[in-house]
Amino acid sequence: MEKKNFDWANLDFSYRQTDKSYVSYYKDGAWDEGQLTDNHTVTISECAGVLQYSQSCFEGLKAYTTEDGHIVTFRPDLNGERMEDSARRLEMPVFPKERFVDAVVQTVRANAAYVPPYGSGASLYIRPYMFGSGPVIGVAPAKEYQFRILTTPVGPYFKGGIRPLTLCVSDFDRAAPRGTGHIKAGLNYAMSLHAIVTAHKNGFDENLYLDAATRTKVEETGGANFIFVTKDKKVLTPKSSSILPSITRRSLMYIAKEYLNYEVEEREIYFDEVKDFAECGLCGTAAVISPVGKIVDHGKEIIIPDCQNGMGPVLKKLYDTLTGIQFGRIEAPKGWIKVIE
Repeated sequence: MEKKNFDWANLDFSYRQTDKSYVSYYKDGAWDEGQLTDNHTVTISECAGVLQYSQSCFEGLKAYTTEDGHIVTFRPDLNGERMEDSARRLEMPVFPKERFVDAVVQTVRANAAYVPPYGSGASLYIRPYMFGSGPVIGVAPAKEYQFRILTTPVGPYFKGGIRPLTLCVSDFDRAAPRGTGHIKAGLNYAMSLHAIVTAHKNGFDENLYLDAATRTKVEETGGANFIFVTKDKKVLTPKSSSILPSITRRSLMYIAKEYLNYEVEEREIYFDEVKDFAECGLCGTAAVISPVGKIVDHGKEIIIPDCQNGMGPVLKKLYDTLTGIQFGRIEAPKGWIKVIE
């Protein structure tokens, strides 16, 4: 298939409409069969549950062109499982993960011309989302829903590509200990907007959120999990019931142990420890890994020594291995790669 005429190497991370989207409607207690559509306008009641009480959740994953020319996605079954969890927590009907994966495959295949070529540094971002579309005026779950998938070709998430980021310790709380921080609810991200806009105005790239209960432990940023590397090359990631279980983070921790033979640990990480770490990275679908060079805690600077000029050596190995798997240069663990065509 002939690719669209984009300057693939210079794409930013923004929305560009593709040919087809996917939609399935929930009504009278059941999902319909779902279909591809070229209508990219969503029509809902003015009293829709998503507008009145923010009943929505979403996912994010990517499609890539591999070295041998196949179009693939990375672990879409885990995105489907996470969306099932999000739906249950928000009293929304579960869209089964098997149907989720099938819908992703249909949508990517229909937009194959927008999947960037191998070596361009770009990818096709896939955004599945679900929301309450039926009218509801009392505080209650809606009775009708839409599950949709849109796609858009994107470049790097952070402007300027991979570079050391500067974070600030946020005065805001991202999620309550028994709240919704562990699911991908739209309301979590709405709550983070003021904090990230404030951080940008103050010259920072992102926020570092501490736990809401004690404000002593590292949680995550507004859109990514943390990975730390100690001076003796142990790979750590925060453990908390109020952070999102990142698929990228889980994959990186597996790679660190099984591919690269590093010692790994998921545990509570106190903010006081951060000054002693050699490397720090943000990880997620959009950026994979972004190095953190500096963290500012109300005027006090914490320098991450091995990330001053980019990724430290351990993060670089993790990044190269994961992207190597995604692009077909390195053999993937069984079930990690879904071949679309």
